[in-house]
Amino acid sequence: VLALTAFICIETIMECSPCEGLYFFEFVSCSALVVTGALLLLFSLNLHTRIPQINWNLTDLVNTGLSTFFFFIASVVLAALNHKTGAEIAAVVFGFLAMAVYAVNTFLAVRKWRVNRQQSSRQTDYIRARTESREVVHRPEIQRLDA
Repeated sequence: VLALTAFICIETIMECSPCEGLYFFEFVSCSALVVTGALLLLFSLNLHTRIPQINWNLTDLVNTGLSTFFFFIASVVLAALNHKTGAEIAAVVFGFLAMAVYAVNTFLAVRKWRVNRQQSSRQTDYIRARTESREVVHRPEIQRLDA
């Protein structure tokens, strides 16, 4: 929602002299909105369970981490190059707010990724131990003694 609000604010600006900062902010806010919206749709409809080959926790972590980084850069650049219009100031404020929300989400995604990574390593060790203990060498001389 904050990325959408920042994008709407930046789109209301009618004129700019050095427009590079404005275009970069527009690109970052639009890209974050589209990618996060697509991931939100995938997770909401449980479509991510149909593609188990993709590590979705890592995908979410990369998305939120990159969005945090690029919102920070775009907001700083726009804050440095703005013309003190209301729309530019609002876009900068919403850009920093979006960056903060993405940063919190990145922190939560890192925690979730670490927990899942530890659980998968424990399961792998357990499965290895079971399969190794089940391996039996068939030796006919031992079987004859038991009979």
